[in-house]
Amino acid sequence: MKILVLNNDLMERTVIQQILQHHGHEIIPAENSETAMQLLQEGELRFIIADRLTTDIDEKQFIKRVRDAKPPYYIYILLITGKLQETDITTPRTGVDDYLHKPIVPIELKSRVHIGERILGLGDHLVQAKDTLESNAMFDASANVLNRKAFLALSHGEIERARRAQSPLSLIALDIDNFISISDRYGEAIGNDVLTVIAQAIREKSRPYDAIGRYEDAAFLMILPGIIGQDAEKIADRILKGILNTNISLLDGTAVNVGISAGIVCSTRISASTEINALIQHAQEAASQALRQGGNQVHTVFV
Repeated sequence: MKILVLNNDLMERTVIQQILQHHGHEIIPAENSETAMQLLQEGELRFIIADRLTTDIDEKQFIKRVRDAKPPYYIYILLITGKLQETDITTPRTGVDDYLHKPIVPIELKSRVHIGERILGLGDHLVQAKDTLESNAMFDASANVLNRKAFLALSHGEIERARRAQSPLSLIALDIDNFISISDRYGEAIGNDVLTVIAQAIREKSRPYDAIGRYEDAAFLMILPGIIGQDAEKIADRILKGILNTNISLLDGTAVNVGISAGIVCSTRISASTEINALIQHAQEAASQALRQGGNQVHTVFV
């Protein structure tokens, strides 16, 4: 780990460096606050050892400046001091994290650094866990596309942008016509595998920036800002053909035939009264009409 050592006493700094380098740390020396701030801006230094007695950290309000900068990662500060002040142990975002009295005892320094490393590591794990939870909260685990809640939230934003820009918008509903019979015949696990394969085919045949969501058990939705009519039909038709041309089979080679219907709702003008739920209903009704017409095709309506 890289450790910024803010200390203007060469002999003391050398002792710190020898102790920490022996345990695999890389020491970045600084003699004053300005140099230290520049080093912090240049790289992701996460650990600071700052000496109050030999530097200008109090005069320059160094610790407060580090906290006020609010970098995207937490910086752990170990203060070396002769006497602790009340302001040193305020809230973590404004004060220091730990302190060490002079004279420096090697085993105490190693212990304090080890504790700081563990705290930084725990913080990183918490951030990673939070990101994972947020990601899981947005995505459907079976299909690896946006879940219903996330898709609706995104769609509300797209509708608002289209309304402000006075631009058109389309919504595609893709329904697996025989999903229930597939699950009943082959089991829930195979049904989930079919969902995964179909979702992958949808992603492969759509544009990278198109939003795709799983709305119901066997229904996927796509919102297409700025696109209506034949352009939307071309996208839906490409996806439909991609799904129908995908070979879906069991381990024993038995083919699983999937029926799919696509409904498109196109709106040339998004008004203040336009709601995503109404557009979804129109798109699903269009998909039902495609099924009534024989399935494996696209039906379009304008609203």
